[in-house]
Amino acid sequence: MKRKTALLAGMVLACGWGLGVTPVQAAGRAWAPQNCGSEPAAPAVDVSSVERYNASVDKVTAYQKEARAYNSCVVRSAMHEETAISEDAKERIAFVHDSSTAVQKRIAANFEKLTATLKAGNARLQKAAQ
Repeated sequence: MKRKTALLAGMVLACGWGLGVTPVQAAGRAWAPQNCGSEPAAPAVDVSSVERYNASVDKVTAYQKEARAYNSCVVRSAMHEETAISEDAKERIAFVHDSSTAVQKRIAANFEKLTATLKAGNARLQKAAQ
């Protein structure tokens, strides 16, 4: 009994009871991992007798194994999706930046051309007025 108690206590401290991942709500939307199956349900723990306690330890151990595998899948799925979103954002930002830069260059070129034309016209008109 002491061995299983120590084992259970160690596992609880090592990974905690709350490994479960539920879809995250953000602005009315929910995210769920792709291809990970269903999140395993945490088992009920019965400590009313040594036999039921030991059975609970076995259930918790099995749950922890399933939950860790599910959690690993969730992490991989999230990283994959976050990378795709990040790459899309980089491309969109580059497009906006390049478009903005092109506008700025056109306006600067127009200013230079207009300034040069006005300067030349001013010089010609002053010369003609003399």
